[in-house]
Amino acid sequence: MIYDVVIVGGGPSGLSAAIYSSRARLKTLLIEKNGCGGQMTVTDLLENYPGFNDGINGVDLAVKLEYQAINFGTEIVYDEVTEIKSGKVKEVVTTNSTYKAKAVIIAAGTRVKEMDIPGEAKFKGKGVSSCATCDAPFYKGKKVLVIGGGDSAIQEAIYLAKFAKEVTILHRRNELRATKILQERMLLYPNISVMHNTVPKEIVGKEHIEEVIVTDLRTNKDKSLKVDGAFVFIGLVPNTLFPTGVNLDEQGYIITDENMRTSVDGIFACGDIRQKYLRQVVTATSDGAQAAVSAGRYIDNL
Repeated sequence: MIYDVVIVGGGPSGLSAAIYSSRARLKTLLIEKNGCGGQMTVTDLLENYPGFNDGINGVDLAVKLEYQAINFGTEIVYDEVTEIKSGKVKEVVTTNSTYKAKAVIIAAGTRVKEMDIPGEAKFKGKGVSSCATCDAPFYKGKKVLVIGGGDSAIQEAIYLAKFAKEVTILHRRNELRATKILQERMLLYPNISVMHNTVPKEIVGKEHIEEVIVTDLRTNKDKSLKVDGAFVFIGLVPNTLFPTGVNLDEQGYIITDENMRTSVDGIFACGDIRQKYLRQVVTATSDGAQAAVSAGRYIDNL
């Protein structure tokens, strides 16, 4: 069987591409490694996605998009892609199978960047987390550290503040990068504090986190913070983990034009995995729509 379009990744961009592709009566397959929704599933509240006055939970939006794609005829397979082979007929190789397609859309998204400090790997799942909505209930009445200063870090700190006794935000600069509205909301929680110009150096403990050694960048002196958990939100890394043959930038993001075309004919990319300025759910869904339309025109011209 040769599909018209195979989409790699089931985040908002991949699901949007699937909706547009299958609605255009193209035989569409979406391959997702873990579960549809991507990064938005770890977001408690999406306030800036159009159409929801009171915001919407990330998982709820993911479910809506997934059902919409399925209703238009999208097939979904849960598997891990290991390679994409170009040619007139593309091949998407997974752990368990190989799928053929006239066009491929890469929507594999990003993953949370790691701190790369001693103890981080050892205590992952034992105090180190990158999902407050997943793990916050485990820290009721406890002390936690949030590492980062962008929107994600502040959103997660606010969510954690509903459970934890103390939430300390650790940021390497002298001011936060998060939008002003989030910073204003953060100030409403007396159990949230911010340590500026400070970076984590080491995570220490026995079976679970007991303390995080941090360095004050102004004095270059270390100090110990007694905490029960550390939540990391210091940036994203593109999931270009498998060979594709397409051109990447120096950070590993896929280079596309405004129509989501990559350097390889018939292979498109959309969402957070491509080189772009703004990475939001709304821009991801927009990318997905454009990628699907471009893929459809490519197929029409074959």
